[in-house]
Amino acid sequence: MTTLELPDGRRLDIEISGPEDALPLVFHHGTPGSVKRFRVIERAAHERGLRLVTFSRPGYGDSHPAAGPFGRRRGRGRGRDARPAGRAAVPGGRLVRRRAARAGDGPHCCPIGWPAHWSSRVVAPWDADGLDFLAGMGAQNIDEFGLAVRGEAAVRPGLEAEAVALRQATVADLVKGMETLLPDVDRAVLTDEYGADLAANFAEALRLSVDGWLDDDLAFVRPWGFSLADIAVPTFVWQGSEDLMVPFAHGQWLAGHIPGVTAHLESGEGHLSIGVGAMGAMLDELVKLR
Repeated sequence: MTTLELPDGRRLDIEISGPEDALPLVFHHGTPGSVKRFRVIERAAHERGLRLVTFSRPGYGDSHPAAGPFGRRRGRGRGRDARPAGRAAVPGGRLVRRRAARAGDGPHCCPIGWPAHWSSRVVAPWDADGLDFLAGMGAQNIDEFGLAVRGEAAVRPGLEAEAVALRQATVADLVKGMETLLPDVDRAVLTDEYGADLAANFAEALRLSVDGWLDDDLAFVRPWGFSLADIAVPTFVWQGSEDLMVPFAHGQWLAGHIPGVTAHLESGEGHLSIGVGAMGAMLDELVKLR
């Protein structure tokens, strides 16, 4: 891993692999998440000649928290640390956590405004018109969002307690801890390599603090600070009908509100299974657009 010193003096933890002259694939992790790579993504990227770039968002791993109190990492400022020079393909992360798991990258990868393409399965905006945000989520998600809307003082103690276990969690621990969030199709992929990579990703994310996790949670229950109607790059939404982390209705809502979107609303797939099984197809869509 490489540490970048940012213009404002903060530090960003980043990892790069693949051909030096290749199109960068900038991967935005979920919540919680970190620079640690998933081998299924790395293989798919390298097979397509892409240069994989992963990083820890502010407050995760060795990346310094965003400056000042919560509010600095919102709207168009959220993706600033990951802004590349030139073209890049920008897929959103599909990570989960032991509780209140969801794809936490939507507010961060959408507003960047790069000359890029992004492919993602993300939670819709908290204030999405016509969407019941919590409907269809597992009980653990609903509980955590209930704390997040009450602010930092309410949600931080629970995150601190969960982080202790996640820093040393095994795959079996993750399956047990996410029991209300895992349909059978997701339990089937949370084993062996992918499970090990997920556990390592969580451990790195929370190794020093829960600041990044806290920022994400608070951001999810506030307006994104930009309009989806302003998205002017090719966009792909992948969503599984069995998803208990980001309910199917979120994917349907995004598909109906992003200009020119290509939506893959897949029957029988979950939150994890679609990410593992369709990774190659997701990247093929991006590669065709370069």
